[in-house]
Amino acid sequence: MPYTLIISEKPSAAQRIAQALAEGKVEKVGKATYYFKFKRGGKDMIVVPAVGHLFVLDEKNKKAKWTYPVFDVEWRPTFADKNSQWAEKYYEAIAKLAKGASEYISACDYDIEGSTIAFNIIRFICGAKDGRRMKFSTLTDEDIVEAFKNASPHLDFPQIEAGLTRHTLDFMWGINMSRALTLALEKANGYWTLSIGRVQGPTLKILEDREREIESFVSELFWTLEMHGSVKGNKIIAFHATDRFWEKEQAADVFSKCSGKKAMVESLEKKMVKQMPPTPFDLTTLQREAFNCFGYSPKMTLDVAQTLYEQALISYPRTSSQKLPQKLGLKAIIEKLAGQKDYAVICSKLAKKPELAPREGEKEDMAHPSIFPTGQMPGKLNGYQHNIYDLVVRRFLSTFGNPAIRERITVVIDSNGEKFKSFGVRTIKPEWMEFYGRFAKFKEQLLPAMEKDDVVDKPDIKMNEKETTPPDRFSQASILKNMEDRNLGTKATRAQILQTLYDRDYIKDKSIRVTPLGSAVVESLEKHCPEIISEDLTKTLDAEIELIQKGKKKREDIIAHAQKDLEAVLGKFKEHELHIGNELKEGVKEFQEIAHYVGVCPTCGGELRIIRSHMTKKYFVGCSGYPKCRQSYPLPQKGQVVASDEKCEKCGLNIVLIRQFKRRPWKLCVKDGFVGMKFDKKKKGAETKESAKETAKTKEAQKVAESKTVAKKEAVPRAAIQLQKKPQTAKTKV
Repeated sequence: MPYTLIISEKPSAAQRIAQALAEGKVEKVGKATYYFKFKRGGKDMIVVPAVGHLFVLDEKNKKAKWTYPVFDVEWRPTFADKNSQWAEKYYEAIAKLAKGASEYISACDYDIEGSTIAFNIIRFICGAKDGRRMKFSTLTDEDIVEAFKNASPHLDFPQIEAGLTRHTLDFMWGINMSRALTLALEKANGYWTLSIGRVQGPTLKILEDREREIESFVSELFWTLEMHGSVKGNKIIAFHATDRFWEKEQAADVFSKCSGKKAMVESLEKKMVKQMPPTPFDLTTLQREAFNCFGYSPKMTLDVAQTLYEQALISYPRTSSQKLPQKLGLKAIIEKLAGQKDYAVICSKLAKKPELAPREGEKEDMAHPSIFPTGQMPGKLNGYQHNIYDLVVRRFLSTFGNPAIRERITVVIDSNGEKFKSFGVRTIKPEWMEFYGRFAKFKEQLLPAMEKDDVVDKPDIKMNEKETTPPDRFSQASILKNMEDRNLGTKATRAQILQTLYDRDYIKDKSIRVTPLGSAVVESLEKHCPEIISEDLTKTLDAEIELIQKGKKKREDIIAHAQKDLEAVLGKFKEHELHIGNELKEGVKEFQEIAHYVGVCPTCGGELRIIRSHMTKKYFVGCSGYPKCRQSYPLPQKGQVVASDEKCEKCGLNIVLIRQFKRRPWKLCVKDGFVGMKFDKKKKGAETKESAKETAKTKEAQKVAESKTVAKKEAVPRAAIQLQKKPQTAKTKV
């Protein structure tokens, strides 16, 4: 008998949809891959999950040797890639079920990606041209049932067209520019797999510009004057009204004028100010707050939030909205949260308010509201999930709070005609801050009780010499905000773009530094093809994609225009290919010099480096003193191996990072084994006397030779390293 086939984005979502819609028993069919059968309204229904994208874009006519430009592309099954063969069983499960289906419903996430995932499955696997569309922002039973009842009769084609356009533009840009960079390097007899994207490029340029600001910054001396004393037995510090003296003589004159002179309170001003509650979370503000509170990377925050969404604990996280419409049932959500121990007291206070009206922000999203808790009782959460869930709940509740009342005090102290000021601030009524709990971080600067004409006892004037500091490096939170302000990327892509720059070794550290490799890419493109790293081009394309989503432009027209622009850029690139290759080669050399350095050899004092054997093609750590010194250590042969700046506390050598496909990097000490959660069982335990001696020897050699290594790098910043030639069969990372 024919049935309705509902397609969800992930297995966890499929189960929730089936349980919400079933009028009776839900039957789970299958083990490794499974689907759910049930009845509703007397009709047979099946919910089958995908696992994200089951189709990806690829070059239509692949050639043995790389060439560019490439514009002839096609969608192919994801499992054609050896790293994604696990997706084939999900493909086959849907193909089998499609044969008996009478209609199809898309229940994937209601955004560009979810719409594209469902459309490709329906047209390529099911052989249909259309279907119905469910739209929901949470995976609660109520929202799923409502989404089913109000499912649109057709797929959301404007959103699908926008998704197809974005994928096509990103692929064409990525594959062509990545090949162009890598082949330019090969032409200069160098090898490194390079890549750049239409949003990655401008983002890297922003980070490199900040790097240049810091490097070119010239400090200036200035002087400040402080008064240390006490009022009525309580200590007080005040600063001269002239914040910075740029002339030492001027500061010295004021210092002489005030030293040893009486000081008294000339005026005291108190002002009550309102501190408004925060606005609800959109994805970017959640990522920024999670980084500031927990140090979580933007991608990690999104991944954790996604798991909470799939457990029906929070709403859909990929939103740019700061709105909480009343139709969400805000009062009912608060009543549900009151049943959770951590929030019972807060919710009871909110329940007493005559009106529950959240403070909303300006940003809107036509697909989803802001991020909010559903009120469902959470099961067992890990530490990461608990932190993000607590942050979302408290942010939601705090938006309903009253403004906090804070007192700001300004004290002016006179010393022989010179004015010194001291500032204080304290919270009088915490209000919403109490709801936000541990996340409400506001400085309290308390001043002693004083009145006008009070005398400052034993005023001591201090003159400090300081110097200006360069601008701060971007953090992962601040660069996200910068990207948002510049309209670079989207709410759903910015975290991945940033992570890609890390993965490509273009940037490093939480306080973001651009590596020599990243700098070389920007410098070369800036000189020869600035369009590639231009903000204007990618912002124009994103604006046009939004117009497609609104049904105001056509996909074919945008892609044709973008192809024409890209052809012009690539033509210009080829004219400068050799110059670009030589410049990139120097950057690769410098990067390898840093990324392959492990430390000082404990045997001879030479350099330990990550080396790839020409004979066995295997990686190992070896000494620069070879063949006289044969000190070496083995390395894992799967994944990318790079040395970090972190040093092992035991041996003093640099920790090595092992990066493997779709896994978080793990750390390795080349002498003592795994660092962190994984350990080498053979080496676990107390050190032997022999290894202890070797460790001491290594640390001593480290002290002696470290300065030589640093001096060498400063004197020869682009040290010569023989580069292996790139094999023609290597694959481009896009």
